[in-house]
Amino acid sequence: MSGAGRLIVVGLGPGDPAMQTPQAAAALAEATDLIGYGPYLARVPARPGVVQHPTDNRVELDRARHALTLAAAGRVVVVVSSGDAGVFAMASAVFEAIDHGEAAWRALDVRVVPGISALLAVAARVGAPLGHDFCAISLSDNLKPWELVEQRLVAAAGAGFVLALYNPASRARPWQIGRCFEVLRGVLPGSVPVIFATAVSRADEAVTVVRLDAADPALADMRTLVLVGSAATRMVAREAGAPWVYTPRGVG
Repeated sequence: MSGAGRLIVVGLGPGDPAMQTPQAAAALAEATDLIGYGPYLARVPARPGVVQHPTDNRVELDRARHALTLAAAGRVVVVVSSGDAGVFAMASAVFEAIDHGEAAWRALDVRVVPGISALLAVAARVGAPLGHDFCAISLSDNLKPWELVEQRLVAAAGAGFVLALYNPASRARPWQIGRCFEVLRGVLPGSVPVIFATAVSRADEAVTVVRLDAADPALADMRTLVLVGSAATRMVAREAGAPWVYTPRGVG
C-alpha cells in the first residue's frame, strides 16, 4: 500500500449491480477501507484485507470525519452511498467535514465518483417524466425546517418544474408526504401524474403511477422516490401495462 492516503466517494447506483458504473467498481477495487451506512455496505462484496466500517444512517458527519482521518493515516478509503453520492448523500458531508475540520484534510487526494441517481432510474422505468425542467427536493426536515420545505414545494410546482421527492417517509417522519400532497393539490391540477417507485432496480421493485388527486401517502416509505409531474406532464394510456409518463420538451 502506498503511504499517500486517498478518499474516494462512490455512488453505488440504485441497487441493481448492472447499474453500477465501471468507474465505481474500479474505485471499490482500490479500497483498503470501506465506510458507509450498513445496508449500503452490504451491497459491496467482501474482499480479503478490506476493512468495512458500517455505521448508522444519521451520522454522516462522523462517518466523513472517520474517513478523512483514515485517509490522512495513509489508507485508501472509499465512502459509499446509494444512487449518486452527490445527491442528498455523502459527498456533501465529506466536503462539509473538510471545510470545518483539520487543515491537513485539505491537502488530501479526494475524489467523487458519480452514480446513477434514483431519479434517473425511476424516470427510465416509466418513460420520460424529466423531459423538461425538473428539480429535486428532500422531504426530510432533519436538517431544515418543514416550513422551508413547503415554500420550496409551492415555488417549484408553481414554476412548472417536475418534482423528484427524496426521503418522502420513514418511521420517524410518517406525515410529511401526506402534507406534501395537500400542498401540491393547492398548486397543481388533480390530473398531474405521480410516480411512486420503491426499491427501483431491485428484486422487490414496485412502481405505481396515479393521479395527484388519488395519490396515497401509504405507498411511500424510506426506500421510495416519488416523482410529481408538472401541469404539462402527460400519461400515455396503454391497453396492456402501466401508462407511460412523459413531459413534453417544449412549452406552449
